Order: sequence, then C-alpha cells, then structure tokens
Amino acid sequence: MEMDLTPQKAVPMFEGDGGSYYLWPPSQVPALASNSVGASRFVLQPQGFALPHYADSSKIGYVLRGTDGVAGMVLPNADKEVVLGLKKGDVIPVPLGALSWWFNNGDSELIIEFLGETSQAYVPGQFTYFFLSGTQGIMGGFSSEVITKAYNLNNKEANKLTKSQQGALIIKLQKGQHKMPEPQMDKTKQMVYNIDSAEPDHGIKNNGGLVKTLTDLDFPFVGDVGLSVIRVKLEPNAVKAPQYLTNPAVQLIYVARGSGKIEIVGLKGKLVLEYKVEAGHLTVVPKLFVAAQIAGEDGMEFYSIVTTKKPVFEELAGKPSIWEAMSPQVLEVALNVDSDFVKPFLSNN
Repeated sequence: MEMDLTPQKAVPMFEGDGGSYYLWPPSQVPALASNSVGASRFVLQPQGFALPHYADSSKIGYVLRGTDGVAGMVLPNADKEVVLGLKKGDVIPVPLGALSWWFNNGDSELIIEFLGETSQAYVPGQFTYFFLSGTQGIMGGFSSEVITKAYNLNNKEANKLTKSQQGALIIKLQKGQHKMPEPQMDKTKQMVYNIDSAEPDHGIKNNGGLVKTLTDLDFPFVGDVGLSVIRVKLEPNAVKAPQYLTNPAVQLIYVARGSGKIEIVGLKGKLVLEYKVEAGHLTVVPKLFVAAQIAGEDGMEFYSIVTTKKPVFEELAGKPSIWEAMSPQVLEVALNVDSDFVKPFLSNN
C-alpha cells in the first residue's frame, strides 16, 4: 500500500486587513484524509477579529506567536460564553460544535495553529467552518420571513441583522472603537495550558532535549476533544529515537521552529519517509508506523496531536526500550547475533 507522507506547508485560503487563514488541503496532502486528521492556521493582525463560528471537527489550538490574544467560546449546552486570554505557548482545546471567536488585542501578529481529527468532517482531512455573520454567515442564508418571525423584527431590522456585516472570516477593528470583553482569568486557568513553560516528562539522551505529553490527567479540558498533545524540543543534532504508538492512533506533527529530518518506517519494514523539514512543515504518522526525528544545526521544536486521550508509546531505543524488555537469548535468535554483540548493544542502548 503506497502512502504519500511528504511534509507540506500550508497554503493561504483567505487574506484580509485583519488577518489570514491558511489550510493544508487534503487534495495536496492526501494522508490527512486517509488518516482523518486536519490542520489550519489563523494569523491575526493587531485588532484582527475572527468572526464567531463553529466547526465540524474537534481540534486543539497552539499559540505560535503573540502575547495578548483573546478567545471567546460558547461550549455545547452552555448558556454563556467564556473569555480566555492567550499568549505564546498556550494550548487551547476547541470541542466539536463549540462556538468561538478570536481577537488580537496586541501590537504584533497573533498566530494560532490548529491540529485536530476529522472523522466527523464533511470533507475528510479538512475543517469546515460555519460562521454566524458576514458574507458567509448563516443568518444571511435565511429568508426575511424566517428572520422577522423568529426574532420579532420588521423587514428593515431583519435586513440590518443579516446584511450589516459585510466582512468575511476575519475583519479588522478600529482601535478604541469597540471595547472587547476582558479575559476571565479563572476560566483561562481551567481551559488554557501553557505547554512551553510546563515541566517536561523526560529528557532526550545526552541533554539532547525535552519531551512533554499533555493528557487529561494534567489538563482535564483536553479530554473534551478526545486528543492529547506532545511538545518535543531537540537541541542541535539531537535525535528523537524511533517509537510507535501501541494503541492504534494517528500522530499529526507540526514543525514550529528550527529544522531537521523526519524518518518514518511502515509496512513490511519499508522506509516510507526520509525528509528534511523546517518550520511550517506538517506530516502524518499513520497508526503503528515508527517515526524518528533528528534536529539540524539550529535544533528543532515540534508539536503534535495524537488521536487518543491516553497515548502509549513503545520506544525502540533508550532506557527503557522494547529491546531492554526482551530476554538476551531471544535477541540473539531474532537478530542472528551472538552474546558478544547483545551485551554491548543493550549497554549502549
């Protein structure tokens, strides 16, 4: 079975004064559709505002850049929005069907990367958004008869409700013209997690880097989207040894900073990917495939989502590893080597 896992960069789908929206189309990255995952990016300029919307997929946002972002969210079955503060390094889950809006209250770009699963999506491998207002808004799609009767308005008022917002997706507000809601710090602590500043789970061999896996045990709200998040920071030339997920889940990897190489081995021991990656590249690791990463001269930092709440990885190197778990006699037979090789192999491993 041939599978194209070549890392790709996002393409712009919308550009305006308030910001841009980028997407990895499944037509260009077919592995997204076949593995039911997707990715996109909001780039909000200062005073940029992403109009209220909901989507057909559960996803997790990661703030790549920015210090003064604001997100409003109305969760399913909630009767009031929560307003959350965002800064670089923050992780924010967005459950399927949750209504959200996004605002950049800072003086520099606010960039949010979204990674998620698309098993319920209209287009496999792609998020589809439903906006309440604007030129693509739901309100403008209804007849005046429905609007006037549903909201007890006259025709002039109904026209104002449905046609006043002539922007689409992302608009730019005039500074000082509108006072946006202030973030609720108690809710922010419950629903936003700064993974960049979190204590790592473990390090990479020889001070090669750090790994942090974020599950609902650390951050209960992430369990609402059925996903987990992993941050890996590799020092220059360090290696993240081969590993695979024992539970049949898919891993979606986004390179946030630096550069390096990713290798993936799949069915019948075939090397299905060996690729030099840099910031902005996205790739998919299908279920039970084995992946390894090597950082370049400037190091490499990447983030990924895993399509399970409780990921269990099996390491093929390091301590403990799958080799350590097996008896030396079995290794001798399986590798067709003698004990003089197995002993130093396990010691070096």
